[in-house]
Amino acid sequence: MGHAFQVVRSALFIGQMYLAMAVIGIGFAPWALLSNRGARMACRSYSQWVRWTARWMVGLRSEVRGEVPTDDVLIAAKHQSFLDIILIYAALPRARFIMKQELLMTPIFGQYARRVGCIAVDRGKRGKAMKQMVAEVKQGRNNPGQLVIYAQGTRVAPGARLPYKVGAGVLYGQFGLDCVPAATNVGVFWPRRGLLRRPGLAVVEFLPRIPAGMPISAFMAKLESDIESASDRLMQEAGFQVQTDLN
Repeated sequence: MGHAFQVVRSALFIGQMYLAMAVIGIGFAPWALLSNRGARMACRSYSQWVRWTARWMVGLRSEVRGEVPTDDVLIAAKHQSFLDIILIYAALPRARFIMKQELLMTPIFGQYARRVGCIAVDRGKRGKAMKQMVAEVKQGRNNPGQLVIYAQGTRVAPGARLPYKVGAGVLYGQFGLDCVPAATNVGVFWPRRGLLRRPGLAVVEFLPRIPAGMPISAFMAKLESDIESASDRLMQEAGFQVQTDLN
């Protein structure tokens, strides 16, 4: 009965979450059309709403740890589910995400992503996508803030090991930005697929920054080591059994 009840609670939470996206998106639309600040306020309001309703509807608390960057930096993050997007956006003052092009077609979400300066790339065309990403970041250099890229390029289930994409390294090398890695355990409670949302404490943790200027190969090795070790620690803290590599 307990599991079935949690599934029902999860379904109600998910339903109201998408309804709230429509209500908040439409309600803020006049301000968002006139000002990017209005669009950012709408996205931040929605992020806070999701965190609040997750807490009392499904028992899922959330927390942001570490020093939250407020300057112009690259954020290279672990991606496990929609919740880490919510937590990162709620924490950062001016976040802009590198995102897949298809998301721009999503009603309301896509329109607001454009307004806050997110950069969409076609992941199916790797070489072209990299050039497009760099060109659009250059065009937006007069739009200060925190540029967020998911280091593995997609959502990764807890315990899965996927390679780190070179996109973070390209941005790090091209633009001379410090990089702040971000680890998470949100996938333990909010999986990338499925209905169930589990109670517990979901965390995004901003890790010590990696200064600009490292060789890209060394940067990528450090980035992966920092994010994976911290994410494993957070998942273990959440009760997830991480499989260690014995080789």
